[in-house]
Amino acid sequence: MAEDPQFGIGDATFQAAGGEAGICALVDTFYDIMSSDLQYRTIRSWHPDDNRVSRDKLARFLCGWMGGPRRYTEKYGPISIPRVHAHLDVTEKERDDWLGCMAKALAKQAYSPSLIAYLLEQLAVPAEAVRGLWSVVWRRDPDTPHSSWILFELALAP
Repeated sequence: MAEDPQFGIGDATFQAAGGEAGICALVDTFYDIMSSDLQYRTIRSWHPDDNRVSRDKLARFLCGWMGGPRRYTEKYGPISIPRVHAHLDVTEKERDDWLGCMAKALAKQAYSPSLIAYLLEQLAVPAEAVRGLWSVVWRRDPDTPHSSWILFELALAP
């Protein structure tokens, strides 16, 4: 039995996911599930009816995130996942719905159980960041000449 690659090293995750074609299939499955299962109606409502651009953005993001080509940046520029989703009221329920929908989509792919477990563990990190526990605010500090910007983290949730 072949040993799993070391996910997270180089493009091992990207390759294990089937490259761009495999990631596009995953994303299509993800959005198809989101669109057809009423459990995900809230997170589906955050996307336009024609979600081709959303699909493209997620597929391109995941390509780079998994160690492949940085397709998102090539087309859309740099991204901050929490900032892009800051306008959404993401609670634990929506975070868990997103992860649950992704888990269902992953289960429909020809991925190894270890890849699925790895991806779900890793995707939980940005999903939690989007949840809105912390807001990142940049502010100019006029009293600190050697430091032009200070990062403040403000707790938004108890």
